[in-house]
Amino acid sequence: MTRRMKVVVGAVVVDRLDAPTKVLATRRAHGPLSGMWEFPGGKVEDGEEPLAALRRELDEELGLTRVRFGDQVPGPERDGGWPITHGWSLRVWLTEVDHEVSPGPAHDLVQWRELPELADLDWLPADVPIVREVQRVLGE
Repeated sequence: MTRRMKVVVGAVVVDRLDAPTKVLATRRAHGPLSGMWEFPGGKVEDGEEPLAALRRELDEELGLTRVRFGDQVPGPERDGGWPITHGWSLRVWLTEVDHEVSPGPAHDLVQWRELPELADLDWLPADVPIVREVQRVLGE
């Protein structure tokens, strides 16, 4: 019997999908990882499609209701996900918003960063390889 991976979704929010130069970073406000930076997103609920979950999470976390999804940032797993902890996979999409972004209940700070500046932040350990891949893919 094969165990199904639990899926978490995340958004690499960029200033423009066609030629991104900046990425939105969000800083956790609560919990043991407070003060660390992450890509916004969250768990996919049972029966929910990943992009529907990401749309819901962006609305809940940051009040983002008008978003446009681009390509998935490819990870090493079969579904293109990134391993984050035993039994969990993070799938991440480039995402564009057309309005201002303010911190929501889960974050105390949001910042637009140029691609080279992303590495200057204290990212969640699971997001570090994604940051590197985003810099590689978008920097080409």
